[in-house]
Amino acid sequence: MTTTTPGPALPPQPAAAASPADQAAPAGPAGPPPQAPGSATSLAPTSRSLWRRSRWYLLSAALLLLAATVLAGLNQDRRYPRLDPRSYDATGTHAVVALLQREGLKVDIAEDLTGRPAGNDTLVIPEPDLLTPEQLRALAAAKHTRLVLLSPGPAALSALAPGIRPSDEGGGAPYAAVRSTAAQCSLPEAVRAGTAHLGGLLYTAGSRGEGCYPRGHGYPLVTLRTGKDAEVVVLGSGDFLTNELVKKDGNASLALGLLGSRPNVTWQLPDYGALLAEGGHRKELGDFVPDGWRWGGYQLAVAVLLAALWRARRLGPVISENLPVVVRAAETTEGRARLYRRAKARGRAADALRRAAAHRLAPALGVPLDAGVPDPTALCAAVLDRLPDRPAGDVQAVLYGPPPTDDAALLRLADDLDALERQVRKP
Repeated sequence: MTTTTPGPALPPQPAAAASPADQAAPAGPAGPPPQAPGSATSLAPTSRSLWRRSRWYLLSAALLLLAATVLAGLNQDRRYPRLDPRSYDATGTHAVVALLQREGLKVDIAEDLTGRPAGNDTLVIPEPDLLTPEQLRALAAAKHTRLVLLSPGPAALSALAPGIRPSDEGGGAPYAAVRSTAAQCSLPEAVRAGTAHLGGLLYTAGSRGEGCYPRGHGYPLVTLRTGKDAEVVVLGSGDFLTNELVKKDGNASLALGLLGSRPNVTWQLPDYGALLAEGGHRKELGDFVPDGWRWGGYQLAVAVLLAALWRARRLGPVISENLPVVVRAAETTEGRARLYRRAKARGRAADALRRAAAHRLAPALGVPLDAGVPDPTALCAAVLDRLPDRPAGDVQAVLYGPPPTDDAALLRLADDLDALERQVRKP
């Protein structure tokens, strides 16, 4: 019996004369004729055909890798905002943090101050105007030992430094250029530092505050004692803390005096994402992408679409083909047997042999099939009725025994099943 796949039948071929070597060869299962490597009829792809098929994919992968490398290199140039303690730029304040750490102080850079205990520490707020009213009230109730505010507005001053106001409310100049200025006050930190680069917003000292580095009708530095051990320092500008100016005049001494008077320093990182963009809306991710990159992405998408259409047109439509192949049923059985042997599935092979034998023996012995499977007890009883000389345990072991443990036991089981079937069918 042979199984045939759909397709036209092969025309009869003339039989070729068998050579002596073919006549001497032992008989065996028919198989495809051997082919020389690299012959015209070989179906194995050559290296040239593989290269022709995969070159475009390799080129696309190389371009993607190159683009990823370029983007990674561009992203290494990370930009920080002004007065950021992590920044090494001219407008950053990493040098001040390094000076504080070299003096033995513990510097903590934090984005969220919620749940942080207030004690013998200095808290630096570089953008007080970005804090919400709830955050301002929580900060005022925390009672930090020294609170340093950089360029605070009226709302932050009212909540954290009551009594200090911007100087423009009194008719004075609201802003002064940052330049080297003499201290002209009794604040110990300012006296030790001497001249420093102060300026920016100007404030009034009020009745309880003390102003330093006077500029016109206001002060760019005002200190206010809010409790027995609590103090607020208001600075009109933090330029003297930057990496560019900290090494000039007495800027480093003033920075160490204002920020290093307590053993712990906490530098709050503002939520720069809360700043509103032009037009009164919050910036989205697309607002930070330059227009050139956006148009370049559109062009790349169009190029990819055109390339896909071009390659799809060259491939052509799918054509179905019926192959004229005739496969012997024995080859299918042998192929499955080889797979069982390679997987060492002796139990599965033995179960298949036993099921097939039971399926053939049941009709011959008059045992009914339930869903194609005979009852084991009824089948064994029928076999013993036909073969009364065989032990009952022998029949049970052959038809429903344990799986074989090696290939030799599997072969013996196959022989025993064949012998049992021949004895049952023997008239």
